[in-house]
Amino acid sequence: MATLLPKPVDPEEVAKQNEKAKKGGVFFPGSDLDEVAKHFIGNNHRYRENIIIPKMYGAVQIKTNEEKLVEAAFESCAFKSLMSCVLGYGLGAAIGLFSSSVNPSIADPMAADRQQTAKEIFREMRQATHSYGKNFAVIGAVFAAVECVIESKRGVSDWKNGTYAGAVTGGLIGLRAGVKAGIVGAAGFAAFSTVIDYYMRHR
Repeated sequence: MATLLPKPVDPEEVAKQNEKAKKGGVFFPGSDLDEVAKHFIGNNHRYRENIIIPKMYGAVQIKTNEEKLVEAAFESCAFKSLMSCVLGYGLGAAIGLFSSSVNPSIADPMAADRQQTAKEIFREMRQATHSYGKNFAVIGAVFAAVECVIESKRGVSDWKNGTYAGAVTGGLIGLRAGVKAGIVGAAGFAAFSTVIDYYMRHR
């Protein structure tokens, strides 16, 4: 009965083939030339455990020095802090504009019986927008700078960087109101940063 299974390997036959290959040589029949060829060509065994697979399809292009400088500038702590400052100001301005438009109020306590004018409303909206934007910009810049420095020193990108950066940022902001407020701010900001970082990494 015919079978598709391969025939079992005979150890004696394998030993005879290896012995014959040693006598005849790998590259040349003569032993001297064969030793010289093996010396210059190297080992003919090819191991496959260190294969590097490119992450992109197509040919791998070597980056120029200018491209490396641009990438280094974009990945620097100064650029990250600047971008966080700009984005934080934009987010804070949007929140301030929304809050002032929902609940406008007159700063003068003696003016309770009169209506706000459009000029006063716009002035208050501008002040609230700038105030919120400035606060969010400071928080974003400090958090990004501290996190980048911690990540550079630790050499690891994980959730601990955000937690440490949140604790430092919250502590610095809370210290303006005292040591107790600084400790509470550090703990609260660290917990908030940990939750956000965990959600972003595991969503």
